[in-house]
Amino acid sequence: MKYRFIRALQNSAINTPVRLAWRLGLSPPGDALLETVGRRSGLPRQTPICDGLEGDTFWIIVQHGRRSDYVRNIEANPLVRVRTGSRSVWRTGTAHILDHDDARERMLLLSQADKWRKLCLRASHGMSTSLLTIRIDLDPADRGTSTG
Repeated sequence: MKYRFIRALQNSAINTPVRLAWRLGLSPPGDALLETVGRRSGLPRQTPICDGLEGDTFWIIVQHGRRSDYVRNIEANPLVRVRTGSRSVWRTGTAHILDHDDARERMLLLSQADKWRKLCLRASHGMSTSLLTIRIDLDPADRGTSTG
């Protein structure tokens, strides 16, 4: 029940305005975009997430574990792109689902980076039902692609 309520709230009241802000070039501080390939449609799917960029690694703390559509997309195709507010380019990488990582501990570590990320992660944790960690190994030679 909590999952259904939170998912509806996120899709209508949170993700829609955040996606619009990104389209307008107003990246919210502490946020990032994840682009996966739809497992059924084959089309690009963009999801607002917390900015987990650490060098050439990008960390995601998933709120609803393997129930999340983007996690299922990653299971089908781990090649993804991420875009952070600090960079106006997309970076490609390979996502790895880490079932045995301590997502709460990872969240605490990531929260130390800056206040905006900490705020995003705290809000995300407050709406979570089943935490899961994803590590994206970004292509180091990739200088990113345009924002298209």
